[in-house]
Amino acid sequence: MRRVFADSFYFYAWINEDDESHELALEYSKESNLSWVTTEWVLCEVADGMARPPFRDRFVTFIGGLRGNPFCTIVPSSHDLFDEGLRLYSERSDKTWSLTDCISFVVMNRMGIAEALTGDRHFEQAGFKALLLSPEEMG
Repeated sequence: MRRVFADSFYFYAWINEDDESHELALEYSKESNLSWVTTEWVLCEVADGMARPPFRDRFVTFIGGLRGNPFCTIVPSSHDLFDEGLRLYSERSDKTWSLTDCISFVVMNRMGIAEALTGDRHFEQAGFKALLLSPEEMG
């Protein structure tokens, strides 16, 4: 089983039919050889972005499905993980990486994950493969 990190970019694209990456996100969601890892911080970002009705109900349904998915690991928030992410955040003042991104990078490094379901170039800057970047964006 291939383990990948699932970023908020992926979840937004998967949920939102109008997102330009929606079809690609759907393709990855149907791959039977993938297991996803994400964090409570990523899911908090997604919930924040979907706070307006009717999206709020869609998120509640979505998170229930993720929690029941045996191929999805949700890494819980912890003081230690927050501090490691904050350390990376403060060390990389040359980047515009969000704290959530930095926490994601820490989790990916800890778990030996090299690929992320995202179109966020920050993952590429951090040395990971962003699977939802178009060929033009990868250049």
